[in-house]
Amino acid sequence: MHLPRPVADPAPPRWIRAAGGVRITLGTTARGTAPMAIAERGGYRVRFVGAGGRCEGVYLNTGGGLAGGDDLALDVSLAPGAAATLTTQAAEKVYRAQGDATTMRVALDLGPGAALDWLPQEQILFDGARLHRRIDVAMAAEARLLLVESAVFGRLAMGETMETGALRDHWRIRRGGRLVFAEDLRLEGGVADILARPACGGGARALATVLLVSPDAEARVEEARAALEGATTECAAGGFDGMLVARFLGRDPQRLRADLARFLARLSGRPLPRSWST
Repeated sequence: MHLPRPVADPAPPRWIRAAGGVRITLGTTARGTAPMAIAERGGYRVRFVGAGGRCEGVYLNTGGGLAGGDDLALDVSLAPGAAATLTTQAAEKVYRAQGDATTMRVALDLGPGAALDWLPQEQILFDGARLHRRIDVAMAAEARLLLVESAVFGRLAMGETMETGALRDHWRIRRGGRLVFAEDLRLEGGVADILARPACGGGARALATVLLVSPDAEARVEEARAALEGATTECAAGGFDGMLVARFLGRDPQRLRADLARFLARLSGRPLPRSWST
């Protein structure tokens, strides 16, 4: 008796994949910064919380996560003098990709004197996930940007490991029309084995990058390093060309998140959005 050979899971048809995003324009009013225009596509939404004070927006994914072939686009424009904090309702789950990779595109445009804290929570990559993310920023010379992105490789609390998959990250920051920050990360194939190498991750299960671009960024390097004292994960901060960059790398995603949250609160000078603590 001959048993049939197992058949690999077929890639899902493209028409069942999600393609959507959110486009926001923020401007100034007599009561402070407020949304002037919002466009939402697919299962992605944004809600603004609180009244008065700093404008705070929270992104929601009603689909509960991102799968292979999904395409997410987030576009934000801040008028001159506008100030806002944007975050996510929860950590974003990126599931196994059977066909095309999951793509995420973030475009931020900051006018003169604008200030944006871009503070999404971490993205959790499941085994077999393939995420291609691109972040493009165009900001005026005197604008201010605090940006963080973090990734967790498997759910440690559930005993899961991201053995294989991919994370491609492409950052381009232009200030006053000049390219001031360019970074590409390509982590592909046997992710767990790559991160286990001493020169790559040393067994890390999570990582994060924080970038501050502002006229006083370099002057705050020592303050940033002081804020990292007592951290339980591997981390460091440095400054150059009007920017401050901090890196986090850790075996325990929860500890890294706690260190990152304390650092962001210190650097921004205000409490993190409420969704970070729920």
